[in-house]
Amino acid sequence: MKPQQDEPYAAIDLGSNSFHMIVANYSDGRLQIIDRIKEMVRLASGLDETDELSEDSIQRALACLQRFGERIKEIPQANIRAVGTNTVRQARNGGYFLSLADSALGHPIEIIAGQEEARLIYQGVAHTTYDEINKRLVIDIGGGSTELIIGQGFDIFSMDSLYMGCVNMSKRFFDDGKIKTKKINKTILYARQELESIEAAYKKIGWDLALGSSGTITTIRDVVQAKKWCETGITAAALSKLIDALIDFGDSNAIEFEGLSEHRKPVFASGVAVLAGIFEGLGLEKINVSNGALREGLLYDLIGRMHNEDIRDKTVTDVSQRYGVDKDQANRVRETAEKLFHQVNTDWSLHDEKEALKLLQWGALIHEIGLSIAHAQYHHHGGYLVTYSDLAGFSRQEQIKLAKLVRSHRRKFPLNEFEAISGQAKQSVIRLSILLRLATVLHRSRSNNSLPDIRIEVDKNAIHLFFPPQWLFEHPLTLADLKTEQNYLQTAGFTLDFQ
Repeated sequence: MKPQQDEPYAAIDLGSNSFHMIVANYSDGRLQIIDRIKEMVRLASGLDETDELSEDSIQRALACLQRFGERIKEIPQANIRAVGTNTVRQARNGGYFLSLADSALGHPIEIIAGQEEARLIYQGVAHTTYDEINKRLVIDIGGGSTELIIGQGFDIFSMDSLYMGCVNMSKRFFDDGKIKTKKINKTILYARQELESIEAAYKKIGWDLALGSSGTITTIRDVVQAKKWCETGITAAALSKLIDALIDFGDSNAIEFEGLSEHRKPVFASGVAVLAGIFEGLGLEKINVSNGALREGLLYDLIGRMHNEDIRDKTVTDVSQRYGVDKDQANRVRETAEKLFHQVNTDWSLHDEKEALKLLQWGALIHEIGLSIAHAQYHHHGGYLVTYSDLAGFSRQEQIKLAKLVRSHRRKFPLNEFEAISGQAKQSVIRLSILLRLATVLHRSRSNNSLPDIRIEVDKNAIHLFFPPQWLFEHPLTLADLKTEQNYLQTAGFTLDFQ
């Protein structure tokens, strides 16, 4: 569906250091940012030694999200996307936090993996600082992780998410607020160790120029330029002078730089040291700074979905090709699953109709990827591959739903596995999996012969299939398969009858 002219969109990024929201109008293929809100929440500082978020940090986050929620109240839900990054991924009580956060914001919050975070950061940079000629290294130092990406235009060649950010490195090396040479060097060494596994590969790919993005690098740029240590971007020499100046201050509270806010002082030294480690490890002499970052990438990704340019479609196609899926069979199953979906959608009240149909289509297209490992238990193998692969465009919640469809498309119906899906979506995914199971059963012969018109009616957990007269009698194998499926569903609390 094409968005209306000047329809507003919003993207919200629950970062480990700051929460960001941007609101924009999209018109005639152009995006106009009309509002930006940023709050320094430092969520990562609320993680204790057991990776539990403290109640105080949760309350700070919720208060911020309530304010964000007030701003987006008039924006259509379909035009809003909110994501949580490293700290929400890491927190052991992340599920508890998300249930409160969804309510505070008034919109579901997705958790994205580090690779997906890197992809969205690059898209934000690519759209904001477009350059189709130069191969670019993009560096983004967040609160809990650092993302590095090499790309050209909108194409990505390599991307990684490393567990080092200005907040977690501050807790690790500058917990008392003191800034000493030894602490700076330890942080730089840690950053070098994190980079060690990817340095050679990145240098082999190479880049024409380097760009930094987000708050840490933007602030460092503002400080070194205000001190006139460099004219543009951030140079290695300016970074060295900045480290010397920080050591002279000796304490985070004592730092006084033009362009540095009070909120950022406690994590500034650690961010500088991480960047210094990256400069050393990758042999950088200078980086420029882009205004684009994760939230801009999130916004463009969302608009792409609304314009049928959904990266998730390409991802599913790539997965299908990678694992050698039988495309003809996958499309047969998809088409039948779609027909069944359209007949039951209203009666089954499938949650978020557009996304539910997409999920069913994707599940049908890759339900057999496990065959690439072994025929025995291939639905288990397929579910595992979907769960643990890096799937561009998918949030962790979406990936879990897709994995459950693949896992449950045949044999015993694993009702208990759907406990991993929360809220209203759980029932919808269970019902989608039944539609996929039925489509798979109906195409078990893998024949190119078309199926007849099959009518389906549902009433809660009761499913009724209607075939043309004599058709089942003329297709005894399909009849036998349906009887087997009848038993599987009955064990899971569903009744299936057919005539």
